[in-house]
Amino acid sequence: GLLALLAVAPGVLYPVFLMKVLCFAMFAMAFNLLIGYVGLMSFGHAMFFGGAAYFTGHIVKVWGWPTELGILAGTGAAALMGLVAGALAIRRQGIYFAMVTLALAQMFFFFCLQAKFTGGEDGLQQIPRRPILGFIDIANDLTLYYVVVAIFALAFLVIHRTIHSPFGQVLKAIRENEPRAISLGYRTDQYKLLAFVLSAAIAGLAGATKAMVFQLASLTDVAWQMSGEAVLMTLVGGMGTIFGPIVGAGVIIAMQNYLAGFGEWVLVIQGSIFVVVVMLFRRGIVGELAALLRVRKAAGNG
Repeated sequence: GLLALLAVAPGVLYPVFLMKVLCFAMFAMAFNLLIGYVGLMSFGHAMFFGGAAYFTGHIVKVWGWPTELGILAGTGAAALMGLVAGALAIRRQGIYFAMVTLALAQMFFFFCLQAKFTGGEDGLQQIPRRPILGFIDIANDLTLYYVVVAIFALAFLVIHRTIHSPFGQVLKAIRENEPRAISLGYRTDQYKLLAFVLSAAIAGLAGATKAMVFQLASLTDVAWQMSGEAVLMTLVGGMGTIFGPIVGAGVIIAMQNYLAGFGEWVLVIQGSIFVVVVMLFRRGIVGELAALLRVRKAAGNG
């Protein structure tokens, strides 16, 4: 049903807007995999999102690699960064874990600011859209949109399969009671590290795809505010739900796009919605709808 909706969406909405929503939905899904199913609050996911965007943009524009290899390389680079960052961060828990990820992300931000290959404050601009596989012309926005849909579907299936696998059940057990999971013989640090790397890779895939859509990689992609947007999208949509980050991304990006005329007031409106959601819809939009459906089903069966 989701794929059918995405297939006809360009007839109603601008393809570039839809591609932005899909890219940020992947980013939010990657973050949700950690916070919603492992219980790890990361404030540094912009490092993987923006790092992959820079890496993909550089090797496609400067090295002349094909687009598909550039996206794969950017995703791989994000996974490698996730391995290093995760190995350091998972030694701590709670707020200390979050602060370690934030510190690493800030270090990476200043590296991107100073490094020559990133373009500094100007970023990487005019990244070329070379044909995928040599014959799929993604210079056309509509063609690129369906490529992005395919990438999004792949990321969605990977996350769906992960959380519904035995591995995913262990992650949920770690979230609920890590000491008990350890007592059952699970090496929880290894599970958390693997989940962190997978989350970083999907965030990198989102960043690499976004760089090709907008033909741009900039400091905005690695700033701490980008990590904050992933948190906001996940909480608004519904933490720990498969569709929540997608809905959250759609709501936040739509607000940024259609309320742009209000200038900085968009941030105030976003903050107000965030407060309302936290106060009244503790489980997010999708979480509350799912709970309501469960109640009605139980009442009907009764």
